[in-house]
Amino acid sequence: MEYKEIAKKNLKIYNSLTGKKEFFHPIHKNNIGIYVCGPTVYNHLHLGNCRTFIFFDIVFRYFKHLGYKVRYVRNITDVGHLENNGQHNEEDKIDRRSKIEGLEPMEIVQKYTISFHNLLNILNLLPPSIEPTATGHIVEQIDMVKNLIQKKSAYEINGSVYFDLKKYNKNYSYGILSHNNLNQLINKNLSFSPEKHYFQDFSIWKKVGYNHIMSWNSPWGKGVPGWHTECTVMSTKYLGKNFDIHGGGIDLKFPHHECEIAQFRSFYETDNILANYWMHTNMLTLNGKKMSKSTGNFLDLQNILMIKKDNYFSNIIKFFILQSHYRNILNFSEKGLLDSEKGFKKIIYSIKILNNFCEKESLKKQNNNNTNTRSFTLFNVSDWINSCYKAINDDFNIPLLISLLFEVTNIIINDPKKIEESWIFLLKKHMNYFLFDILGFINNNEVNVSIEKSKKFEILVKGLIKLRKEAREKKNWIISDIIREELHNIGIFLHDKKINKSKLD
Repeated sequence: MEYKEIAKKNLKIYNSLTGKKEFFHPIHKNNIGIYVCGPTVYNHLHLGNCRTFIFFDIVFRYFKHLGYKVRYVRNITDVGHLENNGQHNEEDKIDRRSKIEGLEPMEIVQKYTISFHNLLNILNLLPPSIEPTATGHIVEQIDMVKNLIQKKSAYEINGSVYFDLKKYNKNYSYGILSHNNLNQLINKNLSFSPEKHYFQDFSIWKKVGYNHIMSWNSPWGKGVPGWHTECTVMSTKYLGKNFDIHGGGIDLKFPHHECEIAQFRSFYETDNILANYWMHTNMLTLNGKKMSKSTGNFLDLQNILMIKKDNYFSNIIKFFILQSHYRNILNFSEKGLLDSEKGFKKIIYSIKILNNFCEKESLKKQNNNNTNTRSFTLFNVSDWINSCYKAINDDFNIPLLISLLFEVTNIIINDPKKIEESWIFLLKKHMNYFLFDILGFINNNEVNVSIEKSKKFEILVKGLIKLRKEAREKKNWIISDIIREELHNIGIFLHDKKINKSKLD
């Protein structure tokens, strides 16, 4: 308990808003509110998408580990994410995908929401406390748009509604998060929708045609809400007007998060910045370029994990990603993945040594045998535990934590006499804390048990099939049919060659 209490007082987070590390002070003493922008469910996740969700899973887990009650909200964007924002021919990503695949938009939503959840389950990520959808909050979004029009912070033209950034900039500072200058943005020579006042004015309600399946009635006609509006609405609905942490990928800092702040401040007429701490994960690149579905430069995690479909490989993927700090660009390479596999195996091997009672006894005997024959410095387990917490508390420096795990791993495997036997239980407990509870790796002991059960099940099925074959050869049709029925009940279907029972009789 002492380690956790010290850790709670010393956590520092890099705040994208201020550009520096700050001590974390929750708004409410024992409760934390986190909002993370979830996926637009129009395609499978690629490896770059997963980096954000893997990292914030650790943030969620760590706060829970420290004893906080955490409300973690991660949305699903199932409408309103417009492509070519700023252009005249804006198109919803989901609607566009539905035309490509020949499915209804909500079939696309269902298909890729299931895919999203399946992949995060394989990666052993905890589900959020609340997972709201954009389509489930249309009424609230319409209310926000009406309010912004009444405040003259937005304007309606031809059934579409746009947020007035120039008006906003008179009272506030657009670019407070991304540090973009509105005047410089406006001066760029870009084409934009002629019905907007300025090209950076963004849609908060978009008119659509009557043949558009995903549309809702509004005071301005049929349409869809803007992408930025949904997050402003859902974050404040479930976390309040001011919450602790808002997170997402670095590509969302501008314009998405900047627009969220603008809508929030105008709607509530406040100087608050929605969340006290803004955290952004950096890109995962492939061939030195950002992973992107639109450019075709990405790794299809769906196919990789579904082909492998084992917990061990998902651990390797996570271990590879976590060896780079979340604010640094990480380039994917096959060598990096192979090195991660070697390193992870080594750490797991040390965990197995600690978890094995016989190994502990052997370690104790080895310590006793060597005490009088050689002088050495004992490894300070307590200092090591404190160092691990300090690493996490330094803006979630997981690469440093992993290096500390390697440090103790090398001692456990190569020089166990340095660990005093009385400290083994505490070391084992915290190795499990850091690796499984906080970093969220799947415990390989549990995986091995599952694999072992699977092997035993396979042997049992093969034995029953062999027994049934013998029963058929002996013309014992009753036993044969009973075994066939039981196998059918557990999903094993047998296709027998036709046998003329009358001739056999």
